[in-house]
Parts: sequence; C-alpha cells; structure tokens
Amino acid sequence: MDGRVFMPADQFVLKVNSRCDLACDHCYVYESADQSWHGRPIAVSPEVVSRTAQRIAEHVKTHELDSVEVVLHGGEPLLCGVAGLRRILGELAAALGGLCRLDLRVHTNGVLLTEKFCELFDAHGVHVGVSLDGDRAANDRHRRYRDGRSSYDQAVRAVELLGTDRFRHLYAGLLCTIDVANDPIAVYESLLRLSPPRVDFLLPHATWDSPPVRTAASGTDYADWLIEIFDRWQADGNPVGIRTFDSIIATLAGGQSSTEALGLAPVAMVVIETDGTYEQADSLKVTYAGAPETGLDVFRHSLDTVIEHPGVAARQRGLASLSATCRQCPVVTSCGGGMYAHRYREGSQFDNPSVYCGDLIKLIEHVKDTLPHVTPALRRATHVISDGAFAELAAGLGGAEAIGQLTQAQRSLRRALLTAVYHEGVSAPAVPVAVRERMRGAWQVLAMSGGDRLAVPRALGALDSVLGHPYLRAWAVRCLERLRRVAGDGYAGGDGQISGAGGDGRGSGVSLAADLGHLGAIAAAVAIRGQARARVAVPVTSGAVHLPGLGRLVVEPVAAESAAVLPPGADARWALVEVDADWVRVRVGANGVRLPRPSLLAGEPCRVEPCEADGTVAVSSDGLLSSHGLSARWEPVRVLAAPGIRVALEDTDPYRDCHQWQAAPRLTDAEFARWQNCFALAWREIQANHGAYGPALAAGLGVLTPMVATSAGQDVGSAARQAFGALAAALPAGPVTMALLLIQEFQHVKLGAVLDLFDLCDPADKRLYKAPWRAESKPLEWLLQGAYAQLAVSEFWRARARLGEDDQARAARRYERSRARTAAAIAMLAGSGSLTPLGERVADQMRKAISAERLS
Repeated sequence: MDGRVFMPADQFVLKVNSRCDLACDHCYVYESADQSWHGRPIAVSPEVVSRTAQRIAEHVKTHELDSVEVVLHGGEPLLCGVAGLRRILGELAAALGGLCRLDLRVHTNGVLLTEKFCELFDAHGVHVGVSLDGDRAANDRHRRYRDGRSSYDQAVRAVELLGTDRFRHLYAGLLCTIDVANDPIAVYESLLRLSPPRVDFLLPHATWDSPPVRTAASGTDYADWLIEIFDRWQADGNPVGIRTFDSIIATLAGGQSSTEALGLAPVAMVVIETDGTYEQADSLKVTYAGAPETGLDVFRHSLDTVIEHPGVAARQRGLASLSATCRQCPVVTSCGGGMYAHRYREGSQFDNPSVYCGDLIKLIEHVKDTLPHVTPALRRATHVISDGAFAELAAGLGGAEAIGQLTQAQRSLRRALLTAVYHEGVSAPAVPVAVRERMRGAWQVLAMSGGDRLAVPRALGALDSVLGHPYLRAWAVRCLERLRRVAGDGYAGGDGQISGAGGDGRGSGVSLAADLGHLGAIAAAVAIRGQARARVAVPVTSGAVHLPGLGRLVVEPVAAESAAVLPPGADARWALVEVDADWVRVRVGANGVRLPRPSLLAGEPCRVEPCEADGTVAVSSDGLLSSHGLSARWEPVRVLAAPGIRVALEDTDPYRDCHQWQAAPRLTDAEFARWQNCFALAWREIQANHGAYGPALAAGLGVLTPMVATSAGQDVGSAARQAFGALAAALPAGPVTMALLLIQEFQHVKLGAVLDLFDLCDPADKRLYKAPWRAESKPLEWLLQGAYAQLAVSEFWRARARLGEDDQARAARRYERSRARTAAAIAMLAGSGSLTPLGERVADQMRKAISAERLS
C-alpha cells in the first residue's frame, strides 16, 4: 500500500434496482456521461446481496468496526417491492446484526411508499430519506413521470405518511436539488411545512466541461440562492438541521463536515451495483463514461482491495488531493475543494477547483461574516490578568474582579482542552469509527453554540455556562491522557476499553469510548441551556445518563431478565438525547422517556414520562421507560444557598472523583438538608468574621462535592488543580470548621489558577522541601501552595481568637502555630533561589501579609 494509511469503509450504497419510475431530467444516473445502467441487471440478485453482506461482515471483523451504514439505492429502490426489500434487509441483518450496529437507510422518490413499506422499514429500523425539490412548481420543473405527469402529490403523500405518529421515527429528512430558477424562500417554506428532521440542499452535478445552468450575471447564483435561505434560517432560529449550513458552521469551528461535498474529512464510501461490481461515488457518472468503475466485484475482491483503489484512495488524502489553487485558498478547510466530481475537466482531470468554486467561497464567507464567533469559538487564546488583580491575589486575597479574570482564563483553557479532546479523539486510529461519529455529531452542536454571539440568539452564554462547570477540565485531561496512552501502545480494545479511575468510584472501569462520548453529554447540556434543538449520543455511565451541571437520569432494570429485552442492534451503553423547545427526550434502545426542559433548567425534581419514538407520551403512566422493563428517575444537581451565594452540591457528575479523598454517592434528602444547614451557618461565619475572603468565594466557588468521611473521622477538604471553582469535603462537625475548610481550600483554587497562567517556580528545580506542617518532603510548588493556604488559616484563627468566644484560647494557640509555620515556609521559598520574578513577588506579598498580622 506504498506506506499510505487507508480508512476502512463504513458507508455502503447498495443499488437494489437500476431502473426508476420517474424521468427526472437532472438525474445523474440516467442523464449523464456514464450510461452503464443500460447493461446492468434491473434488480439485484440474491447472490449479490448475500455476497455483499458477507464482504461487509468480513470488513467489519478485520477493522473491528463498531457500526456501518448501508443505504438502499437505485434507480428507485421501492421498485423491488416489499417482499424483495424484506429479503435484502433480512440478509443484511443476519450477516451484520451480531457484529456491529447496523444503520440502514433508503433513499427514494417516495411515489411508491405505502404503509406496508413503512411497516417493513419499522421492523428493520430503516430510516427513509425522500427527494423533493420544493413546492409543486419547483418539483414539477424536473421530477415528472415519463409521460409528463407531476409526481408532486405522490411524493408529498409519502412524506406526510412518514410524518405520522406511527412512522415519524423513520423520517430521515428531505433531499432537494437546487434549481436557481426556483424561488429559494418558497422552496424553503414548502419543505419546512412538511416538518423534516433535516434538509439537504444539493448542488446539481456538473463539471467544467458540462457547467451548471446559471441565470444571474454575478456568476455566483447558487451561493446567492443558498444565502437567501441561510439568512431566513438564521432569522427563524435554525428550526431544522440543514446539512450544508451545519457542515460549514462545524468546519469553521474546527469540526467535521457531515457531507462529502464539504470539508477535508476522508470519504469512506463504496457503491455496490446490481451486478455486484464495486464502484466509486455515483456522482462521478457526470464526468465521463466509465469514471466510477473500479474493475472489482463482490465475488472476487475484498473491500480492503476496494479502498486501496487509486480512485478511492484519492478521496482519503484530504488537503494533499486538492489542486494548488485550492490548497492556497483561505476557506479550504470548510470547502474541501467541493465535491470530487465537480472538479473534473478533460485534460487536467480532477486537479482543479470545483466548478462551483465562486459559489462556495461566497457562501462560506457569508456564514463566517454572519457568525464571526464561529471560527475562534472553541480555540480562544489563554487570558492574562491585570497587575492589580495579580497584586491582590499575591497577598492571599483577591476580590470579585480578580476572581472574574481567573474565571475567564479558565474558560479559555477549557475551550482549548475541549478542542484538543475532539481533534485527538476523531483522529486517533484506535478510537472506533462509531465513537468518532458520535463526537462529530456532538461537535456540530457545540459549534452552533460556541461564542459570545451565538448562531441561535436564545443560546447566548450557554456554552460558557457549561464550560464553567469545574469537572469539565478534569474530564478533558483524563481523555487526553488516555488517548496518548492508547497512541503509545496502539490498542484501545473493542470499544476503546481501558480500565482506570472514573465513574462514581475510584478504580471503576470506564471505557475510553464512554469518556470520549461524554462530549455528547456536554453538547446536550449546552443545547438544553441554550434552548436549541439537538440530537446527540450520550454514554450510559454507572447506570445513568449524565448532563453536566444539570444532573443525571438514572436508568435501572426492573428485573434481571429485562436487560435481554432490547431490539436488534440496540446498545444499552448509549442513549440518544433529543432536545427541542419543550422537552428533553432520552432513549436507550427501544425505551424512551421525556423530561420537561424548563424543570431541568430550574434544577427542579421533575416527572419522567415514558414516551414513544416520536416523542409523544406513552400510554403507560407507571413511570416505566416502556414495557421493556427499565425504570428511570431524574436526580437534579441541588444548590446550597445563603444570602449572596449559591453553590451547586455536586453529587452526580461522573468526573467529580478527582480529589484527594473519595467522592460520596448521591445524598439523600435528609443528608442534603444537613449540608444546607451547615453551609448557611458557615457562610454566616465567613460574612461576619472573615469578610475579606467572602467576595472571592461568592464569585468563584461554583461547586461543593461531598466526600466520604475518613474512618478516623477527621475533617477533610480538598481542591483539585484540574477543577477550578470546585471544592470537596466530608460534612464537618460544625459550621466554623466548614468555614475554615472553604477558605483554606479555595486558596488552593486561586493559586492553582494563577499557576496555570504564570510560572512562579523554576520547573528545573527537582529538589524536595520539608514543609513545617508535614513530615514528608515535597516539590517547591507544593510548598508554595501550602504556604499560600496557611496564610489564610493563620488569619482565620487570628479573627476567631479576637472574638472572645468559647474557642478563644484554642483559636489563639492555633493562630500562633499557623503563623509561625507560614512565616517559616515563606522564608524557605525566598531562600530556595528557584522562584521566578513573579514568584518572588508573590512571596514578598505573602511575607508582608503575615508580618502585618497581630493578635491584639
């Protein structure tokens, strides 16, 4: 293979019938340069279907694919009849059902679609896409029967059948071929009236030798046509997914396109004709006679042989496969050179820009200009903080403004980590294809919601809100560490499985696939907060679907045998989360529930209603997901509240167990009430007696995580470097102790965020230093962290000693001991010779602060 890397094929277009009942004059199969359909069998034979299924199964086993997509195509696939399609679907299910998740689709003109076909598709989980070019006038320009009759009424009837409650879950969307003679808004409105889950506007297939019809002097009339729809779509709040627009937005944000017509992602698709021959993409039929041919077939050749074919390989080389003009273009990562067939010119073959080059540039630039936040949305540079804020923090304090600057810097860091997880995850060969596809779907949702001016105005701030969750960074760091470990040993297991800490308990095994899949949970949380529409896959981790910052949906089998009751191809490790204006629907296999979005946003307990595949409430009202035997309950993130502060008591997030001690399981209502009472009294103590620390806590403390108490019963608290804004503690004996834990541990949070921005210690100093308060020796940065926390501890006990309360004598002793230790540690830091100039400034400010403390 000449040292090149080839992606396995995961999408297969199976031509089940080579004829059509319509005579569309823009059809690339029958009206193009390649007329090979004349010599093909009308219908695919059982032998070809059987051998095709075996070849795909062989390919799945060889490359350990998690899922494959098979599209039944034509001609018109419904000409096979219900019985013919039943045999084909049965053959595919028998060969592949136990090996991988099988995503079955059919593309049809719809005129033959009946309830019998839909019942068959329902039984096999086949999603149906229908070709429709707009309203009656637009559709009748091209999509007619051979005798000139309109096909519009029959096609609309088919779409309306798919839109019924019974079959809505099969409705994949509408495919519309653009004709610039049609009114774009009339086309858009007519398609939306049919309530499609997705619309795909297709450029007519054309080449430089057979250019597209143009009617405008601008030379960019296809861009102009699409821009009119894009602007209306934006004004409408993106009511439906439009694949071209979604792909441009995703690629501008650094993500992947969901169409081969845009972006640089490798194309891993193989076409199988009715005679069993393998072909390249059908669109190549518009270039020259024989262009799609490979000379290979299912009877003699494996799919590995097909993906090594030069024509197939050319579409997997990304930027390297493009013309010199394209490689120098500023929008190349979004455009990707356009569809491969559209680059063809006799003589130079495919070494040209797209014949739609001007249209693509204009459209992409318009999207970029309309949504300026998109390009840098998830890749912002790290912030710096002002000199005044640095001085406050160096002295051990820092007000709300200083904490706000640290918070913005941390959000930038989390954006960068989020981007790194996505890019490393989708490019890692060891990550299963299905996991990468789930990540791409999640990224597309994030890209639509990614900046200060969002694509959906209602979603303003949604991404920043979710990025504010402390454990997002802990998740991202964990993912990157595991990805780099996998890259080192080259093995991820069948589902990306690597044992390691995570979930709700330390050392519990959570697959790398589930870790990476948490990107979908982040995207779902963003969509819920931003009141946007979304559909993403989310892992079921430790028996729950987790939505960061919101809570978790616990799904439990009612009986041991219930786990076996799943439809073919279902995977209980993954849930499908769908978000719309009113509801959040969660589906595990055949089981679905819905939760009211307003209740989720308000953090309220809410009823979990069983629902059907189309989202309507199920007849059952017993709280079960469905008759398949799974129950579900929603556990919201609860909030500790006191005057001037609100802090989430986080006992649901699967990545919260990153502190020094083990995270506690979900608290009972009675346990939460005890935390609330202690927290309120602790905040009163801080406000009354330690007011200098209150503004920072109110501005920066977002999460408090309960920990398991130690067997010795000592008071324990913790801050994690990878979780800015979070503290963890076991419930202390009283509010004074909790107040001290909050102040002391938040010192670590503040200084950790400063250390993310600036080097305060020379990283080359590998010496260990013995702190005055610990027997063991640690690195210099650890000593700096300890001294910074002890500075606040000393001030805390000084304030308590001056109150004249019952603990006055004990507080005075603790103050003197802490002050002496802090002063000794600061002297050790200053004498190390390994502080940077900024580190020396911090040590000097700390020395001044401790020197100014006086008990009387």
